[in-house]
Amino acid sequence: MAEFSIIETYFNRQHASNQVDLGIGDDSALISPPDQHQLVICADTLVSGRHFPTHTAAHAVGWKAVAVNLSDIAAMAAKPHSILLALSMPTVDHEWLQGFSDGLYACCDRYGVQLIGGDTTQSPHLSLTVTAMGWVETGKAVRRSGAQIGDLIVVSGSIGDAAFALQHLGHPLQQRLDYPTPRCELGQQLCGLASSMIDISDGLIQDLGHILTASQVGAKIALEQLPINTQLQGIAEHLRWQYALAGGDDYELCFTISEANYQKLLHLQPEVTTSVIGRIQEQSGLSFTLHGHNQPLQLHGYQHFA
Repeated sequence: MAEFSIIETYFNRQHASNQVDLGIGDDSALISPPDQHQLVICADTLVSGRHFPTHTAAHAVGWKAVAVNLSDIAAMAAKPHSILLALSMPTVDHEWLQGFSDGLYACCDRYGVQLIGGDTTQSPHLSLTVTAMGWVETGKAVRRSGAQIGDLIVVSGSIGDAAFALQHLGHPLQQRLDYPTPRCELGQQLCGLASSMIDISDGLIQDLGHILTASQVGAKIALEQLPINTQLQGIAEHLRWQYALAGGDDYELCFTISEANYQKLLHLQPEVTTSVIGRIQEQSGLSFTLHGHNQPLQLHGYQHFA
C-alpha cells in the first residue's frame, strides 16, 4: 500500500477548525495564530518495546502518542491546538493501522485537537513521533524556572499507577499506563497562578528536580502526603515510594504555587484532585520527611539511555 494511500485511508479525517488554513494534503500545513499569543511546540517519540510493551493494543498506542504530547502543552499552561504525526513501521498492517488511527483520533477529539500533517515510512522497528502545538497568551506560559521559596509543591491526580501497571500487566491500573490523561484543563487554569510547572513523565523525583535546577531552589517532600492510589496501599511501603517517586509515565502535573494562589485554584474547582506534597525551600537539593522525621531515600527516575 503506497504512503499516500495510507494517509488518505487512516489519517485524513478533516474537521473544520479555527486557525487551520490548510491541513493534510500539501507539503506543509498552514495555521493562523491568535493575536497576542505565542505558539507552544513540543515533540515526543515512542518506540515499541521501549516506551510501550510490544503487545500493547494499537488503539492505546494511538491515544498515548497524542496524550503524552498534550501533557507537555498543559505543563506550559497552554491550550492544545493541533498535531503532526511521523509514523515508521515494518509492514502495512491494516488492522493495526485502523486501531491506531481510531485511538489517535479519540484523543484528538477528546481535547479539541486536529491532525494537520506528518509523514509515514517503512522501518525495521515501530516508532512514532508526534509534534504538538498550542497557544498561550504572550508572556503567560508557565515555565520551570519560576519556583519561589515558600511555594507549595502540588501534584494532580495520583502517581505511581502506571509504573505499577507496567510491572503487573493485566491489573486494572493498566488503563492508567495505556490511556494517560493529559491535564489540559488544569494546566490552563494554572495560567497566572502557578509559579512553575512540569508534567511527570520520568518520575516525580527527576521531573521536580528539573524545576529545582531551573529555579535554583530546593524542596522538602512529605512522603505521607503523596497521592498514592488506594489500590497500591497493600504493597510494601518502599515499593509504593519507588513507583510514586521514580516510576514515571504518570503524565500528571507537578507545579509550585503560593498558598494564596492555591486557594484561588481550589475556588475554580478543577476537574482533577490536587495534593500538596511539600514546599520549596532555599536549601538546595531534594529532601524527604515521613510524619515530620527525616527520611533518606536514594531513588532515580527513568533514564532514556540506560
